[in-house]
Amino acid sequence: MVSIKTDREIRIMKEGGHILAAILKKIQNAVSPGTTTLELDSLATDLCSKYKVKPAFLGYHGYPAVLCASVNNVIVHGIPNNTPLRCGDILGIDMGIKHKGYYTDAAISVSVGSANRDVSRLLHATKEALSAGILAAKAGAHIGDVGAAIAEVALKYKLGIVRELSGHGIGHELQEDPAVPNFGQKGTGLALKRGMTIAIEPMFSLGKPQTKVLKDNWSVGIADGSIGTHFEHTVLVEERFGIVLTR
Repeated sequence: MVSIKTDREIRIMKEGGHILAAILKKIQNAVSPGTTTLELDSLATDLCSKYKVKPAFLGYHGYPAVLCASVNNVIVHGIPNNTPLRCGDILGIDMGIKHKGYYTDAAISVSVGSANRDVSRLLHATKEALSAGILAAKAGAHIGDVGAAIAEVALKYKLGIVRELSGHGIGHELQEDPAVPNFGQKGTGLALKRGMTIAIEPMFSLGKPQTKVLKDNWSVGIADGSIGTHFEHTVLVEERFGIVLTR
């Protein structure tokens, strides 16, 4: 069941979104060659305590960490570990928090050191696709409009669209209805209404887009081993376009 948030609920989610954005920025600033994702997870834990918010992922269906830290061909749900990051790695950082009873969720992908031309194209395109999806998330539009806007960017840059994973509703729970795929047909799917809150999260690959679950039973990798990137914002559906709550 899709929920419409009240003005009070939106205000709380916006507060939480600002906190989450601040935390992610501090984590991003700590990324460098030699740093481990476990160290980043520890920083995220400390920042949750500092900002007095609850990490949303820790314990969710048994997930063992605060961050999802996904390196190179791992597109989502990478478990933090003690392997040092290397120059040229691509790191996806995904995090959710619970603030005053309401959830927000966001993700970024960053290059550890410099990125080559293909990876730079991939990073740029995935960010551009997120912006396109946000602009399409307006009252009166449909879920298919959001997916079509995202897929159009992938097509322009000749990238693979991960279809086995999607965005989702968010707010009262970490994951709510509706599903928000990264592909679709304009004018189809659920009609969007003002006050809906959704997590839009394009995921693209340099190679084929099919995925597989890895040996830890959490990490989802691009099946052909190619690099994947993932960006995400929690978005409020408004009259003219979506409003980012995790800016």
